[in-house]
Amino acid sequence: MGCSTEESAHYAPVEPTVEPAYMTLFRSGELAERAKGAVAHLGSCDLCARYCRVDRFLGVKGAVCRTGVRATVHSFGPHYGEERSLSGTRGSGTIFFTWCNLRCVFCQNYQIAQLGEGHEVSAEQLADMMLQLQHRGCHNINLVTPSHVVAQILQALVIAAASGLRLPLVFNTSGYDSQEALALLDGVVDIYLSDMKYGDSAIARRHSKIPDYVEVNQAAVREMYRQVGELTLDEHGIALRGLLVRHLVLPGGLAGTEQVLGFLSRELSPTVSVNVMGQYQPYFKAAQYPPLDRPLTVEEFQAAVASARRSGLPLVDGPDGDATERAVESHRI
Repeated sequence: MGCSTEESAHYAPVEPTVEPAYMTLFRSGELAERAKGAVAHLGSCDLCARYCRVDRFLGVKGAVCRTGVRATVHSFGPHYGEERSLSGTRGSGTIFFTWCNLRCVFCQNYQIAQLGEGHEVSAEQLADMMLQLQHRGCHNINLVTPSHVVAQILQALVIAAASGLRLPLVFNTSGYDSQEALALLDGVVDIYLSDMKYGDSAIARRHSKIPDYVEVNQAAVREMYRQVGELTLDEHGIALRGLLVRHLVLPGGLAGTEQVLGFLSRELSPTVSVNVMGQYQPYFKAAQYPPLDRPLTVEEFQAAVASARRSGLPLVDGPDGDATERAVESHRI
C-alpha cells in the first residue's frame, strides 16, 4: 500500500490537548456496537444518500460506490496541502479511499474516485494505517471520500482505539451523506470537512450525476453542525472540533456560490467556517461540458470572494488567507 508522495519528516506522535470524541464511546462499548450496527447496514445499504439497497455482502453489482464489505484504499500519509488548521506543521494524516458516490465530470482525482486505483484492505490493515499516521506525528486522521465506507471505518476505529489511537478524526466528504450514516457517526467524528458543491440540484445532476444534491447536502451539513458545532482551534491554530465547509468555485457560476453561502449564513449559522476555493481546472471529462472545459478566471474568483465577504462567514485559508488572484494564476495549466 502506497504512502503519500509528499516529502515528510518523522516527528514524535502528537499529544492531543483534547481527547477525541470517539474515546468516550470506545470506553463504554458503544463504539463497538456502532461498528456492528453499521456492518449490518451493508446487507441493504443505506450508508450514503444514493440508497442503493444493495447487499454488499454478496458483491458490488448495483452499488454506485463499487465497494463490497472491504474498503479499498489508494494511499495514506501526511498531507500538507489541506487547510492550515488541518495540515499544521506535521501534516494531516490522510487516508485516500478509492471510489466515490458522486460522478463529477470534472473530478480532479478521477484515477482514484472513478477508475478505482487502489487495493482492498481489512479492518486490521486500515487500523494500522491510522496508527502509523499517529506514529509519524500527524495532527489528525483525515478520511478522504469516506461516505461509502462508514462501516469499515468504524470497524477499524475500534481496533485502532484499543491499540492507542488518540488523534482527532476528520470526515472529509463530498457532502452527499445519508442521515443513517451520520447517526452512526454522532459522537465519533471530531471534525466534519464537507463540500457544498452546488446551489442548484439540476446543475448537480448534470455535472455530478446525482439526484437531489442540494437537498441532501443541506440536510447533511445541518446534522454535521448539530453534532460538532463551529470550528474550534487549539493555541497553535490546529483544529480540534467542528464543521469546516469547502466550496469550489466553478466557471460560469455553476457552483451557485451565492446560494451556498446564503444557506450557511442565513439558515445554518453565521459562524460556520468556509474555505472558498479557486483552484478549479478542467480534469477528466470536463472538456465535454462547457463552460467547465476551461479554468476559472480571476474575475470569476474575485466575484466569489466578494460574495463570501458580504456573507460575513468566517473564511478559512481561501480569500482571507492565500487564495488570491496569484493563487488562481498559479493553477493555470
